[in-house]
Amino acid sequence: MLILAFSDYLPQARRLAKRLGLPLAVVEVHHFPDGESFIALPPDLPEHVLICRSLNQPNDKLIELWLSARTARELGAKRLTLIAPYLCYMRQDFANRPGVAVSQRHIGRLLADLFDAVITVDPHLHRIDRLQQAIPLDHAISLNATAAIADFLKQQLDTALLLGPDSESRQWVATLAVMTGFAFQVAEKVRLGDTQVTLTLPEADYRHQPVVIVDDMASTGRTLAKAAELLKAKGAGEIHAVVTHALFCGDAERVIREAGIQTLWSTDSIDHTTSCIRLDGLLADAVKAMLNGNGKG
Repeated sequence: MLILAFSDYLPQARRLAKRLGLPLAVVEVHHFPDGESFIALPPDLPEHVLICRSLNQPNDKLIELWLSARTARELGAKRLTLIAPYLCYMRQDFANRPGVAVSQRHIGRLLADLFDAVITVDPHLHRIDRLQQAIPLDHAISLNATAAIADFLKQQLDTALLLGPDSESRQWVATLAVMTGFAFQVAEKVRLGDTQVTLTLPEADYRHQPVVIVDDMASTGRTLAKAAELLKAKGAGEIHAVVTHALFCGDAERVIREAGIQTLWSTDSIDHTTSCIRLDGLLADAVKAMLNGNGKG
């Protein structure tokens, strides 16, 4: 077995390779002036290759992933596993008007055609129950970062109130509350556009303990910022936020911090200055379980 890594996910891939006791090689990538990608892999590949790359900013990455997977097959790889802690194109899961591309279905089919297994963390699934419904593979494995986040929060805070930003976060935040022993509340959110949201906080006393806003991802940062503004209006003094996937597009991080969030934490699914919760242990356990035949999810 061999781990193939891209430079944008190299530190995380090295930690994973160390945990698994596997060799690692780096995919050579060059971009021509017109934007085309040049890809080169090691010429000698084992039968099972694990390709590691988080798929934020996905359009170029998907082409490079496609080229890498096809080339790996040509070089003799019989089994390909994709480890993509952040999985792109999961939001658009139905056609809300005629002619809309259901990108979740089509990207899921693309990945299933390229790989024998896909491992990801907290994919953005709403209208389906299992990742296999988006990626039709026996080994389409969806992991949950809750335990890693809970362990981290317990190291940072003696107590806190956890706030989920919308009804979709309730189950996740409730589980995190059980793991940490912290209380939790869930807000109501209405999204009006890519950068416009309205939020309503539940009635609670936000003044006497730290509040941690918990979300699976931060893209524009407007949800976290709106929650922070409302918490400040309720008298909360210490406001933190933790997210699994730190996408932070455009001015997102600035908006979040200016809204009054004191500390911002994220997992290392995406390389960012806030990435302090490591996922290599979670990913390594999933690879081992898959190899032992227990990896469906």
